[in-house]
Amino acid sequence: MLALVVLAIVAFAALAWRPAIDPVAPPARTSFDAALIQRGAVLANAGNCTGCHTVAGGLPFAGGLALATPFGTLYSTNITPDRDTGIGRWSFEAFERAMRRGVDRAGSHLYPAFPYTHYTRLTDDDVRALYAYVMTRTPVRAEAPANQLAFPLGFRPLLAGWKLLFFREERFQADASQAAEWNRGAYLAESLGHCSACHSPRNALGAERRGEHLGGGDAEGWHSPALNANSPSPLPWTVDALATYLRTGIAADHAIAGGPMQGVVRSLQQIPADDVRAIATYIHARMGPAAEPRQARATASVERARQAPFAVTGIGTGASAPAPAASGPGDDALLQLGARVYADACASCHAMGRELSSGSGLQLPLAIALYEPTPASLIRIVREGIAPGEGERGRWMPSFAGALTDEQIAALAQYLRRAGAGAPAWPDVAGEVRKARHP
Repeated sequence: MLALVVLAIVAFAALAWRPAIDPVAPPARTSFDAALIQRGAVLANAGNCTGCHTVAGGLPFAGGLALATPFGTLYSTNITPDRDTGIGRWSFEAFERAMRRGVDRAGSHLYPAFPYTHYTRLTDDDVRALYAYVMTRTPVRAEAPANQLAFPLGFRPLLAGWKLLFFREERFQADASQAAEWNRGAYLAESLGHCSACHSPRNALGAERRGEHLGGGDAEGWHSPALNANSPSPLPWTVDALATYLRTGIAADHAIAGGPMQGVVRSLQQIPADDVRAIATYIHARMGPAAEPRQARATASVERARQAPFAVTGIGTGASAPAPAASGPGDDALLQLGARVYADACASCHAMGRELSSGSGLQLPLAIALYEPTPASLIRIVREGIAPGEGERGRWMPSFAGALTDEQIAALAQYLRRAGAGAPAWPDVAGEVRKARHP
């Protein structure tokens, strides 16, 4: 028995061990072609690298951003070319290994919060362009805080077992049956864009569930809606609408970008419009044609948006909104409270309807957050509001965290779900409100 244990330990050590790669002198900027650096900048924006590697108000790519996971908190690393706290002494070989195999220069396995499971699909030329770009950024001396993970997950060799189960090193393969635009969008979405990292559900070990690609997931306390045939969008997307949304954060008759998606939009504004449209083309194809059930949902959503209390012909601030029929004990009081909160806090903007040039809000039966399987995003929007980045112009919605109680937010969410979406009640909305208050 002892021999078998020793053999197992030796086998695991052999599986987990990766050699360190010797450090190099930080390469000079002049060692990289200017066009290659510029290409890397575009690619870095396609991957929203600043979104994870820059803290609010911090220097670009210096890391330190806290990433909450079900297993604890991870902190993003410094990827500036600082010699001591960044990657300044990483060779291209070390960089390429991290991007494609999830192993750092010292030989430690990387947590898959760094999406090497997607970056493994990158072409050789794109990895080189990214290396040229990050190695020519301004070096910043900044040590990332230590990760705070539940025992024994801080023991990185365990990640070798996770990779054995869930990681496949592979390159993107174009689909000859699809057009060039579709293939370009697929490459960007499935490699650098790592869309499924947020928009796919994960299993108990944190890996994307096979067979549920783009089926909807959770990220940073928000729900990321399905981008396949199960899309909960009340109105079917078109390629044009998706492209506009990805590049601007707003499209006619669809909700504006909020939460983590705001950073994605900010990055996609920096890449060629043709690439954004290619991503939209690919995602729209994954959603598939708007079959009869989706068309029926769209018709019903538009009809509800035209009627009181969700249209300007309906109620005004301070009036009473009709509540849907109760379905259980205590339900009537909850829905009546939600109707009052909507009338007092929401209707004056949202019942006006929204044009792209107006300052009013989208009629809520057209808002995707009401149709999602969880109220997480709706609650976060109500509590935190939506605001453009510092110094930027854009749509704005105030935060109601200080104006509404937890009970009022829960009642509003349940009212909007029932009256706005015509959908069954969400379970444990009060619990979701508590989670949003104490993430």
